[in-house]
Amino acid sequence: MPLFHIFLVAVIQGLTEFLPVSSSGHLILLPILTGLQDQGQTIDVAVHVGTLFAVVLYFWRDVKGAAAGLPRLLRGKADTPGARLAFLLVIATIPVIVIGLILSVTGLDDAMRGITVIGWTMLIFGIVLYVADQKGPETHEAEDWSVRDAWIMGMWQAVALMPGTSRSGITITGARLLGYTRTDAARLSMLMSIPTIMASGILLGLEVAVDGDASMIKDAAIAAVFSFGAALLALSLMMRLLKSVSYTPYVIYRVILGVILLVIAYS
Repeated sequence: MPLFHIFLVAVIQGLTEFLPVSSSGHLILLPILTGLQDQGQTIDVAVHVGTLFAVVLYFWRDVKGAAAGLPRLLRGKADTPGARLAFLLVIATIPVIVIGLILSVTGLDDAMRGITVIGWTMLIFGIVLYVADQKGPETHEAEDWSVRDAWIMGMWQAVALMPGTSRSGITITGARLLGYTRTDAARLSMLMSIPTIMASGILLGLEVAVDGDASMIKDAAIAAVFSFGAALLALSLMMRLLKSVSYTPYVIYRVILGVILLVIAYS
């Protein structure tokens, strides 16, 4: 696989995984709009691993606390901040795993991988994000996260299985509607991405293992490094900008891209 192609896929994945603009949508569009060959499952796993390491590093304090709380959670206790966070992340991940398996078994996930679907989801959920961000109150912080809110945000996250929706965008939308501040909505969204990316990475990894494709290990390692750097940069910039800027710039980008894709799809 050419180095430029690896770099392009990895950077697109890294930059868009945590920005509310849909990484899956951009990766699906890449071969459609450029004519480049699909990168394949091995590279998909690699870029997911890269973004996973980026979010773990950025939110290391939260991740360390949740990891330390896992033993207590496994004993049926969620009486420490770390154990409670781990429990809430499990709750928030259940919907996307269940619905994701259903879509995979029925083949509906492949049926949605089209430019028309991505165009509409980019446009519609971009507008929904704008409304939620502008109208949602800022009365809750991440420490207020409850079982109810984790489940609701988990259901929003499952909607992101439609390409173009954006996992981070839709969970931030859900959090803003629940009244979380912009920065804490993003923080919870990013923490929710960790078990979700791990689950999807394991699923893709099993498919790669079954296929026995070991010829791209070097390419995969390069892709993981590139996506890690791009994801860490995008994550750092977004979290800093949210202190003074709303989600409107991302909404504008989504709306413009959505309209362009729909024009292409229906022309």
